[in-house]
Amino acid sequence: MKLALDKKTLRLPLLLAVAALAVGVSGCSVEHRTTETGVSQIELSAGGEPYFNVGPVTYQIQVSRQINPFDPVDVQYFAGVKNAQDLPGTQFWYGVFLWAKNQSGTDQTTADTFKLEDSYGDIYTPTVLNPSINPYAWTAETLDPDAVQPAAGTTASNGSTGGGLILFKLNETVYSNRPLTLEIFAPGSTKPSRVSLDL
Repeated sequence: MKLALDKKTLRLPLLLAVAALAVGVSGCSVEHRTTETGVSQIELSAGGEPYFNVGPVTYQIQVSRQINPFDPVDVQYFAGVKNAQDLPGTQFWYGVFLWAKNQSGTDQTTADTFKLEDSYGDIYTPTVLNPSINPYAWTAETLDPDAVQPAAGTTASNGSTGGGLILFKLNETVYSNRPLTLEIFAPGSTKPSRVSLDL
């Protein structure tokens, strides 16, 4: 025997499901915690990339991944990098795409010193990128209150990553020495903020 269900019968379960979904979404909270260096960090507990403070500026890793100079999509990130395709088989390129916002009430300069460290203690410094040649290159900028980097309308902001590029040349040994830790230094500071990266 078939049961005939009209629209009114279906409406109540549908409304209950929508209400449950709304409660679930509103339950996503922001958790405040402190990093090992004592720098305040704000992490999205719903699983988003973490926001973290370096000095008075708030940062977010938009994307971090291996990038390939032979890939037609990735080749744009190597503008101005000489012999980018000539790496030995034991090395590869790795990009960290960074976003920042000045949430203080005064002008602030963004970070210009970065290091990557693997669990073995090997340290990697970025490849220097020329921002006049490479529109994705991250460089220190002075941001007005509430301003962001990269600025809206720029190539880096409009790109698929939405962040400024910090480019590293890594040894393949990092795959055995995970995780990678990004160290970001506020201008004039000797104590970095540390962020763990997936690889």
